[in-house]
Amino acid sequence: MVTAFRDGFQSAYGARVFTPDFLPAVEACVDAGMNHFEAGGGARFQSLFFYCNENAFDMMDSFRQAAGPDANLQTLARGVNVVGLDSQPRDIIDLHAKMFKKHGITTIRNFDALNDVNNLIDSGRSIHEAGLKHEVCVTLMELPPGCSGAHTADFYIKVLKDILNAGIPFESVCFKDASGTAVPSKVYDTIKKAREVLGKDMKIVFHSHETAGISVLGYKAALEAGADQIDLSLAPVSGGTCQPDVVTMWHALRGTDFDLGIDINKVIKAEEVFKDCMKDYFKPPESERVEPIIPFSPMPGGALTANTQMMRDNNCLEKFPEVIAAMGEVVEKGGFGTSVTPVSQFYFQQAFNNVFFGPWKRIAEGYGKMVLGYFGKTPVKPNQEIIDLCQEQMGMEPTDRTAVDINDEDPKKGIAAATALLNDNNLPINDENIFIAATCKEKGVTYLKGDAVTMVRKNVEKEAPAAAAAPAKAAPAPSAAGGLNIIAHIPGTITRVLKNQGNTVAYGEPIMVYQTGDVEIEIPATASGTIQSIAVAPGSVVEANSLLATITG
Repeated sequence: MVTAFRDGFQSAYGARVFTPDFLPAVEACVDAGMNHFEAGGGARFQSLFFYCNENAFDMMDSFRQAAGPDANLQTLARGVNVVGLDSQPRDIIDLHAKMFKKHGITTIRNFDALNDVNNLIDSGRSIHEAGLKHEVCVTLMELPPGCSGAHTADFYIKVLKDILNAGIPFESVCFKDASGTAVPSKVYDTIKKAREVLGKDMKIVFHSHETAGISVLGYKAALEAGADQIDLSLAPVSGGTCQPDVVTMWHALRGTDFDLGIDINKVIKAEEVFKDCMKDYFKPPESERVEPIIPFSPMPGGALTANTQMMRDNNCLEKFPEVIAAMGEVVEKGGFGTSVTPVSQFYFQQAFNNVFFGPWKRIAEGYGKMVLGYFGKTPVKPNQEIIDLCQEQMGMEPTDRTAVDINDEDPKKGIAAATALLNDNNLPINDENIFIAATCKEKGVTYLKGDAVTMVRKNVEKEAPAAAAAPAKAAPAPSAAGGLNIIAHIPGTITRVLKNQGNTVAYGEPIMVYQTGDVEIEIPATASGTIQSIAVAPGSVVEANSLLATITG
């Protein structure tokens, strides 16, 4: 499968690419004989609303038109999370499959980052019943050196057998290594054993990234073990954090028994068209290199550049090496969920908090819920001290209930809640808008209201933060009226203001929420009193030390 137009965009540009810009490359690939494309899902759903001011469903329709009626268009789904970071109830999981079928998709690759099969049952059934092909996944990564207890070949085969025993319908199985860290010998052993379990006729796929520099070796190991398909990308979004290039793999397989079945000269011609399409886009330098430290802090290629782009936007990119270095401990203590979205973002969010606020001083919501079991069962039990911290800081108890059962009972989730959100904002009620509101929440509503801000790095001559809005001014030291100023400690964007001028608040009570990258941070009242003023509004971009609010005693 050609991953260039989904995973390539996500891994190279943080998923921020305008649809009209790349469609000529899709047409060139079809002319070159390619007919299996990754066409959306993953971060390429939310990113179109968040950064491109485009509708992802319109993108899918345009992709189908460019690729033709016979192409196998495939998208990526995150089990109960479908195409977002938050998990969903059954009605939204079902709507996801129906909407993607309606908008031209052929196959959905479906994974759970925790390898909890319970999170694949409802999503797999919905994909199958919608008339789509279901490619079920087992997610791979190498544990940081010194860790053990999961992510062995036997562990992956147990997950596969659990999928079979659960009766989940599927047409193919993908072993997905989003961080590109699984060692080739383990890839070989896993796929060799999977072939024995599945028989000779089941389609087996292996997916990796070049981030750690071993993907070509991993792909050769997979093919030698009996895999039927490997995923490859195209220049200029190949290598580095992306998949290996089709041309690179073609060359690596010369003189072997394996043949990609392509006309290499036509592929090279298609790549020239693609390079021309993307020539004006800023490509982060970190997306073009192998990072040897990744096996110690497994960050997926598809998440690495998304996070660096967001940190660029918020003027704190210089802290990225510290955040990556902090990920090893976060993975080790969090229960060994595979580092692929959304779990990779939970790891990143917690590492981010550990760097900016002090080790374990502030538990990130997603990481804390994962540790406490609200997204499913982790491969091993998380560190008990971290479980206790999550309970204490979040005021939540551990659970062993399934995520979909919890979500079905949550009045803030589901079709009814999304419909109410649309009604509150005087927006049209239709299935597409309901799904957008459910998975993209306030940012989706902002897009639907026509208020979204475009944040695509195009025609950028040098690295500079993208200006989404004028930053708030830095706060003065004390309030002129004698009140207590509340300031932003790091740059970000205000997403919600929870209190109004004149409201009485208690010490520690949240008064607003702001976001840096994918990290949402509650801003608490630093004293009990009355809110004298609110200096920002939803959508405000704030710098470090910007004034947010003032409280009087």
